[in-house]
Amino acid sequence: MPKALIFDVDGTLADTEAAHCAAFNQAFSYFGLDWHWDDILYAELLDISGGKERIQHYWRTVHPEIREVGGLALQDTLNRLHELKTAAYEAAVNCGAVTLRPGVLKLIDEALSQGVQLAIATTTSPVNIAALLRRTIGADWRLYFTAIGDASSAPIKKPHPQVYFQMLQALDLPADACIAFEDSSNGLRSSTAAGLSTVITPTAYTLGHDFSGAMRILPDLTQVNLWQLRSWHADFLGARAPRATH
Repeated sequence: MPKALIFDVDGTLADTEAAHCAAFNQAFSYFGLDWHWDDILYAELLDISGGKERIQHYWRTVHPEIREVGGLALQDTLNRLHELKTAAYEAAVNCGAVTLRPGVLKLIDEALSQGVQLAIATTTSPVNIAALLRRTIGADWRLYFTAIGDASSAPIKKPHPQVYFQMLQALDLPADACIAFEDSSNGLRSSTAAGLSTVITPTAYTLGHDFSGAMRILPDLTQVNLWQLRSWHADFLGARAPRATH
């Protein structure tokens, strides 16, 4: 029986990517850049975990000739762009542009009522997490989660499993006592590298990803409850357990 559920944030708890993409474009415009990320390009850029890393990858891939913008060095420019993007995203969330995905809050409430711990394992910033969950869950949202891992505590981004290893340690639980929830191939690679059985709920941005090794791939969590998760988890662990030889 799973003793903890560990959730990714962007794309998993909430379908945030359209708001993130718009916020990046607002930051570029404010900074005087003619860069624009459409949905197709942004879906490709999601292969790069982390907002600053995404900007840097785009910059160096598409505009390698650019060294400075407005007299600022590269790192200063990246930091300022990311600050502007974060502010734009937080403003959009506060205006109600993002909501939790279907079934998420119901499953969270059920888990808490049955003593199952909750954790967050994400590569996004603490500011982004707080903006989203304060708006969608309430001011006391931190009380819902036993442990929270984010970009500030796990600097090595997904698909590296650092953030999941940190959450398992914080929960004081083995991987086979937990279930992870992700929406992308990078997230799945991160969770499975830490030994976690993983439920995938893709978004429009990640539908084409490779989800080999997932415990379940579902459109959302609307029809999911703890009883089903326990059954799927037991079957999944049983299927991957080494078989005795005679």
